[in-house]
Amino acid sequence: MAVNFATPNPAELFPVAGVRLGVAEAGIRKANRRDLTVIELATGTRAAGVFTRNRFCAAPVQVCREHLATGGIRALVINTGVANAGTGDAGLDNARASCAAVAEQLGVSAAQVLPFSTGVILEPLPVDRLTAGLPRAIADLRADGWYDAAHAIMTTDTLAKAVSRRVQIGGRTVTLTGISKGAGMIRPNMATMLGFLACDAAVAQPVLDALVKEAADLSFNSITVDGDTSTNDSFILIATGQAGNAEIADVAGAGYKTLREAVVEVSIALAQAIVRDGEGATKFMSIVVEGGKDRDECRKVAYAVGHSPLVKTAFFASDPNLGRILAAIGYAGIDDLDVAALRVWLGSTDETVLVAEQGGRAASYREEAGARIMKHAELTVRIDLGRGEVAATVWTCDFSYDYVKINADYRS
Repeated sequence: MAVNFATPNPAELFPVAGVRLGVAEAGIRKANRRDLTVIELATGTRAAGVFTRNRFCAAPVQVCREHLATGGIRALVINTGVANAGTGDAGLDNARASCAAVAEQLGVSAAQVLPFSTGVILEPLPVDRLTAGLPRAIADLRADGWYDAAHAIMTTDTLAKAVSRRVQIGGRTVTLTGISKGAGMIRPNMATMLGFLACDAAVAQPVLDALVKEAADLSFNSITVDGDTSTNDSFILIATGQAGNAEIADVAGAGYKTLREAVVEVSIALAQAIVRDGEGATKFMSIVVEGGKDRDECRKVAYAVGHSPLVKTAFFASDPNLGRILAAIGYAGIDDLDVAALRVWLGSTDETVLVAEQGGRAASYREEAGARIMKHAELTVRIDLGRGEVAATVWTCDFSYDYVKINADYRS
């Protein structure tokens, strides 16, 4: 059960002009499940993306990078069940074949199609099944297909993740709708996740390229479930240009500010939904690090705490063994950290307590207060490094017994 997140109903997901989505059961790995999605984009649509930094990146990631460089993207094809990673030249051939098959049916070129896969690594993509399922997915194409697409891209997710917003830009209504998937093998740079966010604003390509990177950095690159960086992670930002606004050509105008805020807001909501649905998660934790010299050291500390199995299991048990947080801060890699200047708070929606200061336990801290706070489903660990004015936040979840069960049974 996800922590304080529920899939929106279809009526809460707004169609984006210039985008149609269709899904099908293709039997990619298991029968009787929606596992194939096609997203058709109108002529003139612009797209930008960021991808995993795992050197063993999957074949579809490599092909996506190639095709994005040529521009003019008209379609996306997404399969679940098989990641098409660790599959060598045959995997590249299969990824390209899936693009060619979509292109033939939609009347576009193969270079205008972006492929995405998620699922088991080291297994070949059954491109014959994918191709056979395409006519059903394409026949299903519709503007209100976001709800079904959010379900069709799931793997170990317990619920579908989708978010919509509307904003005014230059007197025009701009619609944003996005979907994401992910629950395990989640770590920054990026997570085992797919994210697709479309808007109907007119946006210049250089602006879109910069915005997708900034949005990813503030959202999908600020989450961790288990510290494992996957091979297939992709986040795509799409702008169809059909809202009728004057093209956003630079980052100086008011139009860009409004669009940026909306894109970042939706991206954070989609990223947090992944953590809230972390495999076996019972707690959603915000690790807020402030008082740093720069953002990099704040993130180092936040990741160290967020990745720590000892911290995460303590939170699952509601055990205020908070010395584990101090240990993680200490090994985060800040060699000149003055622990005497450090302060740590533990908080919930109801109360916050100072846990540590001046190099040790705060005189005012009582363990019963920590235990009371840790029973909440949403928690904040706030850390002041006492070194500067910069801050960063990472979102994570606890480790429960179910995390082991889910990953032990993943291929069965």
